[in-house]
Amino acid sequence: MSEQEAALSRDHAVLRAMLERRAAERPQAPFVQFWPGPAETCTWSYAETLARVRRRAATLVRHGVRRGDHVLCFMGNGPELLATWFAINYLGAVYVPLNTASRGRPLEHILNDADAPLMIAEASLLPRLREVAPGKLSVVLTVAGAPEPVPGLDVVALEDRDDFAPADLDLDRPIEPWDTQAIMYTSGTTGSPKGVISSYTQLYTMGPDAFAVADDERCLICGPIFHCGSTLYVYAQLARGLSIGMMREFRTQDFWPAVRETGSTYVLLLGVMASFLLKAPPAATDRDHPLRRAFITPFGEDGPAFAERFGVEAWTIYNMTEIASPLHAGPGITEKGIAGQPRPWFELRIVDEHDLEVPEGATGELVIRAHRPWALMKGYYNNPTATAEAMRNGWFHTGDGFRRTADGNFFFVDRLKDVIRRRGENISSFALEAEVRTHPAVKECAAVAVPSALSEDEVLVVVTPVDGATLDAEDLIRFLAAGIPHYMVPRYVRQVEALPKTASGKVQKHELRAAGVTSDTFDREAAGIRIGRGS
Repeated sequence: MSEQEAALSRDHAVLRAMLERRAAERPQAPFVQFWPGPAETCTWSYAETLARVRRRAATLVRHGVRRGDHVLCFMGNGPELLATWFAINYLGAVYVPLNTASRGRPLEHILNDADAPLMIAEASLLPRLREVAPGKLSVVLTVAGAPEPVPGLDVVALEDRDDFAPADLDLDRPIEPWDTQAIMYTSGTTGSPKGVISSYTQLYTMGPDAFAVADDERCLICGPIFHCGSTLYVYAQLARGLSIGMMREFRTQDFWPAVRETGSTYVLLLGVMASFLLKAPPAATDRDHPLRRAFITPFGEDGPAFAERFGVEAWTIYNMTEIASPLHAGPGITEKGIAGQPRPWFELRIVDEHDLEVPEGATGELVIRAHRPWALMKGYYNNPTATAEAMRNGWFHTGDGFRRTADGNFFFVDRLKDVIRRRGENISSFALEAEVRTHPAVKECAAVAVPSALSEDEVLVVVTPVDGATLDAEDLIRFLAAGIPHYMVPRYVRQVEALPKTASGKVQKHELRAAGVTSDTFDREAAGIRIGRGS
């Protein structure tokens, strides 16, 4: 049976079927080790995972959850979230995770939009619910703390019991690969969050399968599993019958201890994680760990440097909540922005604003369609207009600028709305940000366009310094001028304590553009620093 055919069978794609099969085949094999904590008390075997999931599923049934119901989860990584997610899908219900940073109007929008009357939440997050109208939410089951009252909601402590009737967990029919597994809300940088409707096939297809997998492979989950980026690696390891290590949250100082103590062999590093790890002082133990490979996305300057310093293979993968990892590359990659070549069940094109294919090497929007049914999202929940716009002409439109080389490799250029046009040149904010982060005193940065007195745009970079470091704007300008084309060198540099971000950690560039050149912004031209072609 080919992998494409296997993906459409219940045993290979549906969570309930996979978990029951693995627990029967390998009951004592480890599935998850939670970190921090000793392995002997913080590890669940497949048999224990199934038992815990069934108890949690019975609890949900007692509170009225049935097949097809939407259930909100408001909690961070750990045993409670994993058991709850799996239990929801075990019943054939729909998992609706919330970012633990959600609050205010975006949270209120989701509570009203998701059609979920029940939420399981960490008690520490209950104050967020007091700030908003409950919408269609009516009952909250709390974990990790005592319940506290929230006006308009019935708040009770979640209690799993062993004395449930197994028949309560029976289904009227099997869960199918095309059934809805989750609704994940994306935190757009300008509009309300959109709920992405995903099938079991889509989540299964997201999983990385580019490299040979040994029986001892363990994936470290260091990002939040309310994002698809970490969710897909949990699912991939379940599908393979292998194991995961799970950190409560990513923290630079905790990463390598977690790798070593969980025995993890590969990891996904999103956004600036690799950069943060590279900014840590070199240590004699930098290569004293079991990690073999790292999927680094997006793939910038940090990728090759991370591979060299820590002695691991560098891989990358391109994905969004709406799609299913259509591109991958590795090992041994070094080129900035590489996303790789298409996986076999996807068709990709790079098009202009009229959906006409651009010439090889030119930049356009990446659009995707799948030859595997249900491998892309089903649509945006309660938002047919956004669904039609994203799927126009039968292709999913990513909103990302890409180019393709003669050897068939695809390269990420920038989010289309983030490209900066200066003096007749297109500047990728992604590429410029990667260069800025190589400065030893820069922790995070964002590059945006601001109005020019002449025409088109000027370039502003907003930076945060490494903890304990002093960042000199003039030094940063000269550092960049030595290594990038003159037209990319920013005119303006602004330092802030923290970049504005959405609940999912995306930088809110529209806020930086709106603020523009503030009174505390460094202007290199006002400082007399001229940079031209010969600089």
